[in-house]
Amino acid sequence: MKNHKNIALIGGGPSALFMFKRLVDAQRSDLSVDIFEKNKILGAGMPYSEDGSNDEHITNVSGNEIPELVTSVADWINTLPQQLLDRFKINVEKFSEYRVLPRLLFGMYLAHQFELLLVKGEEIGMLISVHTESKVTDIIDHPKKQKIEIEINGAKLLEYDYAIICTGHNWPKKYEGTTPHYFDSPYPPSKLKLKLNHTVAIKGSSLTAIDAIRTLARSNGDFYLDNHGKKAYKLAEDSNDFKMVMHSRSGLLPAIRFHLEDSHLLKDSVLSVQQIAQNRAENNGFLSLDYVFEQNFKCMIKEKEPEFYLQIKDLKIEEFVALMMDLREKVAPFNLFEAEYTEAEKSIKRKESVYWKEMLAVLSFAMNYPAKYLSAEDMIRLQKVLMPLISIVIAFVPQDSVEELLVLHKLGVLEIVPVGEDSFTTPHDHIGAIYHYVDENQDQQHKHYKTFVDCVGQPHLLYNDFPFKSLVESKSISAAKLQFKSALKGQAEMEQGNKTVEIDNDGNYFMNVPGITINDHFQAVDAYGALNERIYIMAVPYIGGYNPDYSGLDFCEAASASIAESLIKH
Repeated sequence: MKNHKNIALIGGGPSALFMFKRLVDAQRSDLSVDIFEKNKILGAGMPYSEDGSNDEHITNVSGNEIPELVTSVADWINTLPQQLLDRFKINVEKFSEYRVLPRLLFGMYLAHQFELLLVKGEEIGMLISVHTESKVTDIIDHPKKQKIEIEINGAKLLEYDYAIICTGHNWPKKYEGTTPHYFDSPYPPSKLKLKLNHTVAIKGSSLTAIDAIRTLARSNGDFYLDNHGKKAYKLAEDSNDFKMVMHSRSGLLPAIRFHLEDSHLLKDSVLSVQQIAQNRAENNGFLSLDYVFEQNFKCMIKEKEPEFYLQIKDLKIEEFVALMMDLREKVAPFNLFEAEYTEAEKSIKRKESVYWKEMLAVLSFAMNYPAKYLSAEDMIRLQKVLMPLISIVIAFVPQDSVEELLVLHKLGVLEIVPVGEDSFTTPHDHIGAIYHYVDENQDQQHKHYKTFVDCVGQPHLLYNDFPFKSLVESKSISAAKLQFKSALKGQAEMEQGNKTVEIDNDGNYFMNVPGITINDHFQAVDAYGALNERIYIMAVPYIGGYNPDYSGLDFCEAASASIAESLIKH
């Protein structure tokens, strides 16, 4: 035991699954791994368990797009009892790796993969302990001893050499629980199984909003197939006045799942360490966002879509985004949604990609990891200009969800309302919320909705939101920030009221970004700029400043590889 590396995996969801797989794949018998999960099962995490899904919720990725685990989804499906297949309407004979799955069923697959990995780990001599229903309530760093102590369920303390924080999603509550029918998130979705006879306000139009819509629609009516085999919907008799209104800043719906030429989004196309280093050397230590856009988007389109490349080859990011958004904004949201559905159907049928959208997904993946090297100016451009387009285009809404939304809209049960960046909600004195926004005619609106659901997705949480307070108090971790390349630009931002901007004693301007400072191996950096080699942070809500795009299982796979590379070296 003396020479063992004692590792605590904090959280037992998909992040921990991929992290544990890396440790098993390393074939090291000198590792002791304790896994702490607050729920009863490993693998599923929030998105693929009852914390994030009902039976009606589906994944937006198919089996062939999932990073490799122990067995394939198709092989696992063949082992399932008929009762479970019937529950989720799975026909084994027609099942394909190219189809999406019910999220709860996918969670069962991930749980099974974790079980297989636990067996493999024990076979190579790894010492493993699994602690379910065990919530880690604090983490204490002991630099002199070079140890980490973790507190379980507010009481028990255990000591480790390393802690890998894989706690996953977190949905803070602000008004939920004090104001009836005010929901700070749609999760767990069982709370939205509400019989209603009024209009529901939904903030956002993302996949999170679609989750809420699928649940609320089923609680107040039924989907069925009409005489032509097309999806149809009928409101319940006591829900005749039920309606849902999405409030979207862009006034746009997300784009639709299509066939990906590379189901793993050209993971090898990420900028190399050498490319990043060279570009930073040429830019006073900063990575240029324009360079990433050129390398990981334009250059890749040049070969596959030369005509489209000629249209965009001289465009800056701002000009490209304006062109793409303008094309989308010229068409009514649901008309565009229907047209893109037809385009996506052809793409899937012919197995032909909508290439520029696929490359935008590659760009999103590629810029996520070196984002910590951007200047504050480029991060502002990324947040305000590029991410709004990326978040719409690479949502990959599954076809089944599209069909439901179109049916609901045609029946007048679902609408979308564009609102400005200055829109906000306040809880109503008795029930629901008041939505404050400026409409398309520039008129101020203050609408009361008896039910309100915030569906903007996982928020980027701030340094002060970090749940393990001993690490904050001991300054073992630090708030993430980016320096301005130009002091004049930093000063201008500060003068314009940007409260995230600060100035240091040397006159350098910095912008505070969400979450915690980490290095390339996801290790924490303390308040004095020193690396903490004992703490790895893989919990996406708390590293959003340096990892602005949440890439789901792709993120889990890539981050775990980086952590394993560092950990196994020690």
